Amino acid sequence: MAVVLEENLRDLMQEQKLKLACAESCTGGLVSHRITNVSGSSAYFLGGVIAYSYEAKAQLLGVSWDTLNAFGAVSEETVREMALGARALFDADLAISVSGIAGPAGGMPEKPVGTTWIGLSARDGEWARHFIWSGDRERNKLDSSTMALQFAVDYLEGKLG
Repeated sequence: MAVVLEENLRDLMQEQKLKLACAESCTGGLVSHRITNVSGSSAYFLGGVIAYSYEAKAQLLGVSWDTLNAFGAVSEETVREMALGARALFDADLAISVSGIAGPAGGMPEKPVGTTWIGLSARDGEWARHFIWSGDRERNKLDSSTMALQFAVDYLEGKLG
């Protein structure tokens, strides 16, 4: 697998002397895995949390039960709180989060299989992006991890509003 995106992330993180953390749900650690596949990641990557259940999201990342009950795990509100929680937990400059419905089961009319939210928290703000993938479970996880990494790169390149 090509690691150009991961290497770009490493270079930007090191140039800007920033520290990164992750909070993952549907990707099950794939984002963190891809980050640590690149030599030099220990210089900027502090760690990640796989918070698959509501309880883990609340207990480990501080996601509000009100948020989870009102919007669900796969929502803009939840990924924003997940990213904020990971940034606080690791005292990181930047944190990315992912929550989605990888499939093949679990979809609902308002949140079909493939629905994914990715969050990003930095010292100067929080953002979220929404995707609906159409692949199988493995493909949806890969696409989600790619877009999480790309989100961080976009932030570091000054491409967020």
